[in-house]
Amino acid sequence: MAGTGQAGAAAPGPGFAVLYRWRLHPGTEDDFVRAWSRVSELLRAQRGSLGSRLHRGPDGIWYSYAQWPSAQARDAAFAADSVDPQASARMAQAIAERLPELVLESVADFMLPIADNGG
Repeated sequence: MAGTGQAGAAAPGPGFAVLYRWRLHPGTEDDFVRAWSRVSELLRAQRGSLGSRLHRGPDGIWYSYAQWPSAQARDAAFAADSVDPQASARMAQAIAERLPELVLESVADFMLPIADNGG
């Protein structure tokens, strides 16, 4: 069980994570990745995001998993103006369908931290 102190037990991760899901217009994938990367880097550097990952599923849906210290931190980050209006606009143009966000509660965390190579 998580948090019991037993060998091999996982501690809960950050308490707030969101799974974003989109279908993209064909041919916009590369621009979407560049724009998403720019926005995600700035959210981490300037607005307190704990980081995010972008995935493409075999179902044609694109998934982004983002972690935040709290729901309040995420709400505050998005209440302010966009960290990069041009990149945000490019993302929006690439999105054909925006699926509902899923808010996730971390109950066990076995992910390894990725070493920051200064880049």
